[in-house]
Amino acid sequence: MAKVALENVLSVHHWNDKLFSFKTTRDQSLRFRNGEFVMVGLPGEKKPILRAYSIASPNYEEHLEFFSIKVPDGELTSRLQKIQPGDSVYVSRKPTGTLVADDLKPGKHLFLFSTGTGLAPFLSIVYDLDIYDRFEKVVLFHGVRRVEDLAYRELLEDQLPNNPYIGELVKQKFVYYPAVTREPFTNQGRLTDLIRSGRLCADIGIPQLNPETDRAMLCGSPSMLEETQQVLNELGFEISPHMGVQGDYVIERAFAES
Repeated sequence: MAKVALENVLSVHHWNDKLFSFKTTRDQSLRFRNGEFVMVGLPGEKKPILRAYSIASPNYEEHLEFFSIKVPDGELTSRLQKIQPGDSVYVSRKPTGTLVADDLKPGKHLFLFSTGTGLAPFLSIVYDLDIYDRFEKVVLFHGVRRVEDLAYRELLEDQLPNNPYIGELVKQKFVYYPAVTREPFTNQGRLTDLIRSGRLCADIGIPQLNPETDRAMLCGSPSMLEETQQVLNELGFEISPHMGVQGDYVIERAFAES
């Protein structure tokens, strides 16, 4: 298995009975662009099961961080959710993915649309100094069913704005917009409804989404991707057709479900 490295688990955090995250060591040779993913698996089988996981930590950190759902009967996550510090996991050596800023046309506002664990790649992007140089406003939307599913909320609301390296830029340019669908919350509703109604942009204080000024990245469930693409297409946005070609928005279909 020359294409994977065996990394040590440094820490594990269980957000609730459905979500957890973990940090591992990082092979010194691993290089990636913020927003990319790697394959993750567990040793102990003749043919290890590997799944795509976005790297949640920025590319300048010495460790790797991953954010995952818990699937009781999932081929991988049924075991992965039980890992402890000191355990080992496989991490592939060739990061890839389409959630990279290089594949977006220049723009004024960047919208990072995520649901569930689709938040993961954007955690690395909002810590990227270059992203704040490219855009006047960076909006991170995180949609979940219940308030308890808003993982990393404290980090995004409190720690990121006080980061010693990018905190001042964050305070000027970053907007965190959490939304809940099944419980009362300040921002309540589905992403597509919040876009169509104009409420999302109105709450932020900018005009409705416009392909002349705005760019977007999408990561979430297949249904979220399909529905949000339809809304963006109706507004005149054009997707990046494939890696290396710029568009008004990009999507990522590879994420861990099992």
